[in-house]
Amino acid sequence: MESQVFYRALMLSAVGGLSTAIGALFVVLNPAPNLKMLGLLQGFAAGLMLSISFLDLAHNAMNSIGFLKGNLWFFAGVLFFGFIVKFIPEPDFSPEADPSEKKADDGGSGKDMMRKHRRQVLFSGIITAVGISLHNFPEGMAVFLGSVKGLHVGLNLAVAIALHNIPEGVAVALPIYFATKSKWKAFYMAAGSGLAEPVGVIALTCFQAA
Repeated sequence: MESQVFYRALMLSAVGGLSTAIGALFVVLNPAPNLKMLGLLQGFAAGLMLSISFLDLAHNAMNSIGFLKGNLWFFAGVLFFGFIVKFIPEPDFSPEADPSEKKADDGGSGKDMMRKHRRQVLFSGIITAVGISLHNFPEGMAVFLGSVKGLHVGLNLAVAIALHNIPEGVAVALPIYFATKSKWKAFYMAAGSGLAEPVGVIALTCFQAA
């Protein structure tokens, strides 16, 4: 029975987690965005994720453990992520020049500015991927605990997680695709961030078995 729950939770968390790949597909199946489109789409993805965080996750946390504890854990998460970000190295970035960079090139300064901007955008994509991976890890644990209560509970939770993971995939893939022009890098970074969910299932199972 325990192994059945584990495999059920693992499958459900994998489906939910890998829905970030669906968001990535929306990005990579289209031409690489320009600066204006990047800003518009990132703003849209940020709005979706913020609304989910405040209207769903934070709300449920406060209902479960109270207003004070819910807020304390919220800001603990903010501080923890800020601490983690300090250890993420800025990427070494020297992309091939593209037509937009050549047009902006006025004696080298325009090209250097565009390259610097792409490096900053790539760094933001890496930070987003790390943050979403950290966010997805406990979601995998939640799917496991839901699966213990029954298939219906675990399935409903996995579907809800899958739906909100789609804009997360967009948020990861967009800046990486813009900065590197690589569809593959954008896709595997976004899909990889979702794999933290089944890892959460495995971690919780190992913890319970210890």
